Parts: sequence; structure tokens; C-alpha cells
Amino acid sequence: MKFIVSSTYLLKQLQVLGGVINNSNTLPILDNFLFELNQNELTVSASDLETTMSSKLDVESESEGNVAVPAKLLLDTLKTFPEQPLTFVVEDNNTIEISSNHGKYALAYADGAEFPNAVELKDPSSTTIAGHVLATAISKTIFASGNDDLRPVMSGVFFQFSQENLTFVATDAHKLVKYQRTDLKASQVAEFIMPKKPLTLLKGILAGSEDDVVIEYNDSNAKFTFDKTVLICRLIDGKYPNYEAVIPKENPNKLEINRNQFLNSVRRVSIFSNKTTHQIRLKIAGAELNISAEDIDYSNKAEERLTCDYQGDDMQIGFNSRFLTEMINNLTSDEVSLEMSLPNRAGILTPIDGLEEGEHITMLVMPVMLNN
Repeated sequence: MKFIVSSTYLLKQLQVLGGVINNSNTLPILDNFLFELNQNELTVSASDLETTMSSKLDVESESEGNVAVPAKLLLDTLKTFPEQPLTFVVEDNNTIEISSNHGKYALAYADGAEFPNAVELKDPSSTTIAGHVLATAISKTIFASGNDDLRPVMSGVFFQFSQENLTFVATDAHKLVKYQRTDLKASQVAEFIMPKKPLTLLKGILAGSEDDVVIEYNDSNAKFTFDKTVLICRLIDGKYPNYEAVIPKENPNKLEINRNQFLNSVRRVSIFSNKTTHQIRLKIAGAELNISAEDIDYSNKAEERLTCDYQGDDMQIGFNSRFLTEMINNLTSDEVSLEMSLPNRAGILTPIDGLEEGEHITMLVMPVMLNN
């Protein structure tokens, strides 16, 4: 088995696939890339049993075969090469030899047959979505998903497809983000919960991509196919909480404000907040928003006044500044709106401008009790 490939092209593909490999694997074979050569086409796969990703690469070759090559060793070597053709030859003494313009490097390989096979999806449903749209949907929601091992359903992103729209939801019980596209639809209704790791990989690869992504899914697995790459992952098992029930419908108090101004103000004031609660207070009266924080233990406090557009009753509400900052930071609009009903009910943050046609974002942030 022998093939020739460009060093930078191979490195670029392998760095993407390397994201699948865990730092510590129970099965030693998972520390390898699987190379499957079929003449001019080399398929490289990486897996952690839950997620498997493979890419097809164009190489010069007339042979066939498969071997498992140590991932870290190969990546570390490739990172040091300038652009040049590399020749890979599988030798009889259980090593694969790489020849560059300047030298030869031999790596011990493992038997490709030991590598776990990717799951075959039985009678899946499918939906097609533009790559950059999927990347946006992931980056707008994934930051709001939880890290609680006791509630695995909240540690992923909920995909909800219907004939009317595609909806993506993430929550950790303190904050919730719902990203919806009414300009896209699926052929049938489907719901599944995607884990974070494969989503993070997809977000990185698909940012700005014009390729269409075919998403196939059944009850236990999902498969994403685009360009020359396939990603298959196991879904999170369980029922997603009824998120619609927690989004307050009646919110008579509505605040509109410049996003950057609001973000910078919250960031500054929060430096003076209590280091465990991160609590900041918003006091709204007329066209004035007063943002304050106090850390009684250290006698630190800060207060800022901003002008805003506000309709509603005068009110005071407390938020965890970390959640609020994260959410405002994730929006790209110039102006944002914060809708509230009562100081103990969730606030709803939405962008006023900067959205594409058919794009809707709703962010919900739970308040914290104010100690007067």
C-alpha cells in the first residue's frame, strides 16, 4: 500500500478529524486515524465510539488497503513540514514509512480491521440545510447548554424539525436560547438531542461554508454529510424539558437599548459584584436605566446610568451578570430589547435588528433575588 499526498492538505484534514479523538481512550485503537485507501481516494476516519468522523482525500495511488496510524505522532510530524509532497509506504515490518524532501520517518501502525465500524443508520429521516445556517444555529445556542452530568438531556442542543420551521434550543435552567428558522423546513416532524462535542466540531468546520449539509437521523443516531466529510454521532437519550412553558408570554415592560453600550456597562459594573453570586441590579424608571452592583464583604460598589427607550412600570430586577454578559455578547445586532413582567419572572432578550429573513432568536435569562 503506497500513496502520495500534499503535506498541508493532509494536515488540514487531519486537524479537523483530530478533534474527535479523546485525550485518554479506554481502547488503544481509538488513539489512531484509520486510513482506507482505494486507489486515488483515501478515506481517513477518527472515532471515540460515540462520534465517528471521516473525510475523503484525493491522493496519488494505485493500491488499496487499510491501516490505523497513531494520530498524535502523525499530527506532530505534519505540523513541522513546509508544503511538499509526502510519500506513504506500508512496509512489511509493521511500520508505515513517510518520505519527505529531506528525510524518512517510520511509524508503527495497527491493524485497520481492529478499528470500530461506524454505525449504519436504519431507515433514517433526512433534512438538508445550508452549512453556514447550521453553524450559526449551533454557535447561537451551544453556549447556553448545561454541563450537568445528572441531567444529560440539558447538556446538548435540542433539534426540533417540522413542516413549518427548524428550531434549535439549549438551556441549563438559568438561561435558555431558542433559535428558529421559518425560511427552512423539514419533510416530517422530528425531535432529537445532539451532544456538544460533535456540534462543536461541526460549528468549526461549517462556519461560512456554502455547502449543503444532509442531516439523517433516527431514534438513536444522527449523520451529517457535506462536501467530502461524514460525521455520525449517538444522540442523547431522554425527553427534552417543555421549554415553551417557561417562556413568559405576557411581558408588558419593554426596554430597548444599544447593545454595545449595555454590554460594556454590565461588564464594568459586574467587576464590583459579589464573586459568588455575580449579582447586578437593573433599576428602570422613565427613560433611565440604572445598573448597579455591590460586594458588601469588600465594600466595593459601582453604579452606571444609561438612557434607554422604556415602556412599562418602574421596576427593579436582579440578574447574574455572567449569564447576561454571555447572552448579550452572543448577539450581533446594534439594538436589543429586554422584555420583563415581574422581578421574579424571566427576562426575554431579543435582537431588534441584524437578523436575516426568517431568522428568530429568543434568549431567556432567569432573574436572581435582590436583597434590599
